[in-house]
Amino acid sequence: MYGAQHLHEFGGLPAVDFQHTTDEGPRPAADAVAWRVSVDPYDDDLPWEEEFARFLDEVDPTGVRALIIGQWGEAYEEKSSVPINLVIAAADRLTSLEAVFVGDLEAEQAEITWIEQSDVTALLAAFPALTELGVRGGSDLVFPPAKHEGLRSLTIQAGGLPVEVVRGVLDSELPALERLDLWLGVSAYEGNTNVADLAPLLAGTRFPRLNHLGLRNSEIQNEIAAAIASAPVVARLRVLDLSNGTLGDEGAAALLEGQPLTHLEVLDLHHHFLSEAMAERVRSALEPHGVRVDLSEKCEPWGDRGAEGRYTAVSE
Repeated sequence: MYGAQHLHEFGGLPAVDFQHTTDEGPRPAADAVAWRVSVDPYDDDLPWEEEFARFLDEVDPTGVRALIIGQWGEAYEEKSSVPINLVIAAADRLTSLEAVFVGDLEAEQAEITWIEQSDVTALLAAFPALTELGVRGGSDLVFPPAKHEGLRSLTIQAGGLPVEVVRGVLDSELPALERLDLWLGVSAYEGNTNVADLAPLLAGTRFPRLNHLGLRNSEIQNEIAAAIASAPVVARLRVLDLSNGTLGDEGAAALLEGQPLTHLEVLDLHHHFLSEAMAERVRSALEPHGVRVDLSEKCEPWGDRGAEGRYTAVSE
């Protein structure tokens, strides 16, 4: 397994570390990049509050379109409510903010299952113009049903995503949502969502504009694939992403035997456990119709455990 990596882009903009932008040449324009604000947790002289204050002073906050909250301290001890509340307090200055990502930490900084999150929907309430929200880490993550008219993209990356979070997302009123990307994770790290919990989403009764669906990084990837095979929501998707999980031949066969997928632009199955024969069946069924199929990162189960030796791409 490997950990999550730093974002290279966010909100359609290249990601840049604020604290490094004076090292070489002039700073980018405030609206030209996604600004990552983070601190060294071992530097007691520079808490995130002070670094964020410096950011607001040195970069025109009225022009900032995308903000990435990186390491805010010891992320396995201090909840994300600390930086979130500071960002919300600056809402009257961050008047152009369209995209926020909370918890852009690599494994060397904190394992994804250690990142202490909080109620991230507070950002939705504070920024009515927000179009994209991303979150990494499922520990203590809270997502009560929310209402937001403009949010178009929601991503939650977790090594284990609690079912209460999934239910909160699916009970939310997000009429503009076009992209939903959920990393469901594994039961050992509170990833207790099952296919039945996804029923409102798969039925297509939620999020009328949804066209990009990711149900990823799951140890029940075969069951999800079988449910997707007859799910009404699939008919209006352009992108279906079932990557980073434990998908094997049984799940891929269910997809091929279900409803047509030839209308898709992309079927992403990377990090998978398909045999070469099954991978070729998938390609042959879809690529002639113009579907871009990603079957990269073929994995092998651990030891001689067969299907029980399969693993998700990101967990601990």
